[in-house]
Amino acid sequence: MNSSSSEHATILVADDNPTNLKVLCSAIANLGWEILVATDGESAIEQAEYAHPDLILLDVMMPGMDGFETCQKLKENTITQDIPIIFMTALSETIDKVKGLSLGAVDYITKPFQPEEVIARINIHLKLCFLTRQLAVYNTELEQLVQERTAQLSQAQQELHESQLQLVQFEKISSLGQLVAGVAHEINNPLTFIGTSLDFLDNFISDLLYHLKLYHQFYPHPVEEIVEDAKDIELERMIVDIPKMISSMNVGVERIHKISTSLRIFSRSDIFHKTSFNIHEGIESTLVLLKYRLQIHKNRLDVEVIKNYGNLPLVDCFPGQLNQVFMNIISNAIDAFDESASKILNEGKKFQGKIHISTAVKDNTHIIISIKDNGAGISPEVKERIFEQFFTTKAVGKGTGLGLSISRQIVEKQHKGKLSCFSKVGEGTEFVIEIPIK
Repeated sequence: MNSSSSEHATILVADDNPTNLKVLCSAIANLGWEILVATDGESAIEQAEYAHPDLILLDVMMPGMDGFETCQKLKENTITQDIPIIFMTALSETIDKVKGLSLGAVDYITKPFQPEEVIARINIHLKLCFLTRQLAVYNTELEQLVQERTAQLSQAQQELHESQLQLVQFEKISSLGQLVAGVAHEINNPLTFIGTSLDFLDNFISDLLYHLKLYHQFYPHPVEEIVEDAKDIELERMIVDIPKMISSMNVGVERIHKISTSLRIFSRSDIFHKTSFNIHEGIESTLVLLKYRLQIHKNRLDVEVIKNYGNLPLVDCFPGQLNQVFMNIISNAIDAFDESASKILNEGKKFQGKIHISTAVKDNTHIIISIKDNGAGISPEVKERIFEQFFTTKAVGKGTGLGLSISRQIVEKQHKGKLSCFSKVGEGTEFVIEIPIK
């Protein structure tokens, strides 16, 4: 990184659209960053080699060399290969995003973009880049001084790892909270319109059908042309199906509303100040977001969630962080069910996963949250390491080994509580979260 911190970074913006350049430059001009501009891929590569910016905002659709080819050439060049690239694009297909990320980009910003989102994403990746390079410096120093200061520098490295991990988590939750709040707001406006319109449409259809019945009652013998047209459009089927279709649409609108509400609860961004929070709301929002994973899948049936909630008071906590803990633990249980299901495929059986979630108050000072599954369980050797950073038993690409490590940090360091794991092979696994009420 050219600067000593992310506050004085150099950013290269590559876009052939003058309006986009003006909007982007205006949004970030007053933040202390030096801004370089390129209008095509060739000039972007030249400036990157010469100025070596700290981050590149790269438009996908440019004349001549497009953003994908430009990114590929930047990553093949040893001078520019480590510069983080954020794509800016109006393409929304998953295959396009996967292509960009596979070429080495670190993120996507979808057009039309909001300045606040652009600034938030730039901040995150600048800080991550600065921390990564700072960590590399510390590692070099550690190698040089390992003989005389092994114990001291090892501790410093561990603290840096934890600080980096904590910053990544905080930034992720904070950014996610802002983005989700905006998305939920944008969803709710058209959702309200659709819901209201469906109510009116339901009334209109009812009135039309009633009018049609009156017509049949008083004019039971219409002309042949009307009879034939009724057959062609399958009028009788339409009379039955239209109310059902409206009812189904109303169910869909209500489902979207629940998901939107759950997203807002799950992504609470109170990360710097504790707030009073209903723990059960956090658990329920997590279950709503994981509903698609709880449903029947390949060799197993729907996962049955059995809840035994106690009478909990509001708890002073960081809601977004605790919701992340619930997500990590429940997701791991579902992963265990899928693994168990694949092992009994040859037996022709369907695996039935069960998750027991219970809550209670302990000594009027703490709350206890138990999440227990009936999966395959964990061996003693693996159990000793499950809270280690980057330790995972999952296949490559299916786990980072950070979920439980971050969860323990959140529970024990941020909330002064305790996260425990109890498991026996063949008898499932239980995670117990204990945190103070105040």
